[in-house]
Amino acid sequence: MSQTPAAMRIEHDLLGELAVPADAYYGVQTARALENFHISGVQLRLYPDLIRAFAMVKMAAARANHECGQFDRNILTGIEGACQELIEGKLHDQFRLDVLQGGAGTSTNMNANEVIANRALELMGHAKGEYRYCDPHDHVNGSQSTNDAYPTSLHVGIALGNARLIAAMTELVQAFRAKGREFGDVLKMGRTQLQDAVPMTLGQEFTAFGETLAGEIRTLKAIEQVLCETNMGATAIGTGLNAPPGYAEACTKALAEITGLPIYKAEDLIEATQDTQAFVLYSSCMKSLAIKLSKVCNDLRLLSSGPRCGLREINLPAKQPGSSIMPGKVNPVIPEVVNMVCFRVIGSDLTISMAAEAGQLQLNVFEPVIAACIFEAQTLFINAARTLRVHCVDGITANRDVCAHYVDFSIGTVTALNPVIGYERSTELAAEAMKTGKGILDLIREKKVLTDAQIAQVLDPVTMTGQKRAE
Repeated sequence: MSQTPAAMRIEHDLLGELAVPADAYYGVQTARALENFHISGVQLRLYPDLIRAFAMVKMAAARANHECGQFDRNILTGIEGACQELIEGKLHDQFRLDVLQGGAGTSTNMNANEVIANRALELMGHAKGEYRYCDPHDHVNGSQSTNDAYPTSLHVGIALGNARLIAAMTELVQAFRAKGREFGDVLKMGRTQLQDAVPMTLGQEFTAFGETLAGEIRTLKAIEQVLCETNMGATAIGTGLNAPPGYAEACTKALAEITGLPIYKAEDLIEATQDTQAFVLYSSCMKSLAIKLSKVCNDLRLLSSGPRCGLREINLPAKQPGSSIMPGKVNPVIPEVVNMVCFRVIGSDLTISMAAEAGQLQLNVFEPVIAACIFEAQTLFINAARTLRVHCVDGITANRDVCAHYVDFSIGTVTALNPVIGYERSTELAAEAMKTGKGILDLIREKKVLTDAQIAQVLDPVTMTGQKRAE
């Protein structure tokens, strides 16, 4: 029995006619791009912040066009309704284009124009494809070019994703700070260059993990100002060709109202249209976060190493068997996968740098790969932050006896003797401790270097860590 062919509608463009699925909200130019770009397998719909951002930009443009007398209230209402649905997460399945595409983002821009136009037509009481009532070019893309709508949508989309990233990382910071409070009374040895240094508390160590990530959050918040500069009204190269007077200002104002972001128009639209500084700076911020987060994960793996032949100062939650051949082995799989996320983000920063450098004259055509790298990085970070928090940090426990043993037998505690007996004598004690295997406190008592009262005062680990002793 033969299958009935799917219903199609015929649309046309510069290259001629093409059949488009009748139920599709996208149109002919999206259909051509679907044929052309089979590169990464990663579709635009996987990055909802980008789709929502496009809807916000198109809504702002429609309001500005209506204000400038470009089309009537009926068309504006249709476009606004379609954009609002996209903002709410509807019709995202219509964005199936590969994130990697030639054309400086034109295919993505037209994907948005066509979906919005066809949904607007339905809301206006017309059928998909009846573009004389609401056209993807003349109305949805009115007074615009891909060269201003696309980068502006990237700016807004990255800002939306940045807010979610900050929220996820803030929860991770709070988890580390909670562990810092929980482990505040656990004395341990600090280490520099992987060698014994001086005492600290495990709480101080975990609080520092939280604070190092908190510093990156502050940077991510600060970079929002750069992301909020847009070139709407620039059209093709920044001269504003085909945009009516007052459009750029009206669009900028509307976009600020719609997004809730402090959007502002670039001073020089020609420069802004070819510039990718915001993407480079934001990527640099994410690379810095990746470096910090990877270092924290390295430390978690090191502190939990063992369980019998490593540092074993902390226990990470056991999540799954760690070996197909070694019974009983459990690996630190959660920090490991977060490490890999960080490596990926750091690599993407180089891709973004090369893409930004490769721009020529009045346009950078490589913004799609910049977008792909940034939105992927945000997604990976958001997922990684939750995974690390829920499946690792929240369940970490301290091996208090192990930490206490290292403090008692470490040579590092001798550092506190320098002001009392001098560096040379302290060095002699350290050398003897290393040679004999005895603890510093044992040698001090054995040689009667200090009285017990003096030991309690000078070598009190609590005092040495800068902590206040509980009353």
